Amino acid sequence: MPPTLIEQPSIVEAAGNKPKIIREYIGRVNSATSALSIAQMQSPGGWVEPGQTPEFDEYTLVLRGIVRVLHAKGTLDVHPGQTVLAHAGEWVQYGTPEADGADYVSICRPAFSPDLVHRDA
Repeated sequence: MPPTLIEQPSIVEAAGNKPKIIREYIGRVNSATSALSIAQMQSPGGWVEPGQTPEFDEYTLVLRGIVRVLHAKGTLDVHPGQTVLAHAGEWVQYGTPEADGADYVSICRPAFSPDLVHRDA
């Protein structure tokens, strides 16, 4: 089978208190892939999403700004060039506390799905 070119991402709706851009390149929406999702995120300053206990591992690679990850035992600030792995079944909450927001890449395994994220009410 030859390689598959993904010509452009799909814009996916984001949860949170402010508008955020999610460009899904690989995943359930853009490529009908359920094993893995890869998305580029652009979050504004002060953005925070509801806490979640997902059924997938989520790897976050920060390109610009800071991504703050709250978890059951504390808080991690993830800086450019750093990556954090949030494990399936563990509660986390993501935010971008700096005024300029953050750009980052999110990889979920299996692929992100609203049915698998289990956000707080």
